[in-house]
Amino acid sequence: MIELKNASKTYRRGAQAVHALRDVSLGIRRGEFLSVMGASGSGKSTLLNLIGGLDQPSSGEVFIEGRPLHGISDHELTLIRRRHIGFIFQFFNLLPILTAAENVALPLLLEGIPYAEVKPKAVELLRRVGLGPRTEHRPEELSGGEMQRVAIARALIAEPAVLLADEPTGNLDSHTSEEIFALLRTLHDRGQTIVMVTHDHRAAAYGSRIITLKDGALAGDISTGGEAA
Repeated sequence: MIELKNASKTYRRGAQAVHALRDVSLGIRRGEFLSVMGASGSGKSTLLNLIGGLDQPSSGEVFIEGRPLHGISDHELTLIRRRHIGFIFQFFNLLPILTAAENVALPLLLEGIPYAEVKPKAVELLRRVGLGPRTEHRPEELSGGEMQRVAIARALIAEPAVLLADEPTGNLDSHTSEEIFALLRTLHDRGQTIVMVTHDHRAAAYGSRIITLKDGALAGDISTGGEAA
């Protein structure tokens, strides 16, 4: 479903070349929950950016559902991101002037679909993530865990092929973090493909597979039982 073939990413820092990702080949199956681990600077975020079409490889190839994410225009990348990839960020990235339901609906509103048509789906997704009574609340009226649940519902609104989560509980306490990981695990059990970057071994154990990056290269790849430690 997702495939990287000898993908590398090099950045220029003045006269210095920084090799953020080195010749990574990786396949991610449909319905897999992949945890990506590694030290700071190991290439985790770079890998996620390539899979999400936020960046393109300096060399090599990246595919999602057979569609190339390399060598295409920014406009094509934008359409693929909007229609096939759901993003969950550490800082939620909710718009403060919108209600929870409006924030969830936003990706489809950007496609030109009227809010009246999208709202029932947004409300249902909020119910699925445990926020049924909070649909008309704005971000300032929600806890950190509730805001992350809104962000997860927003990521699901376009029925994406894959959810990409970048340290999704980095701003949450341990109890709320466990709730968010349990929610992601539930989504995975329902067939959702998830790729999550984390530095936390306990969080990684919620995945069905863990890969480790070191100095931009793939250093480990293990299958887990998919149960939290």
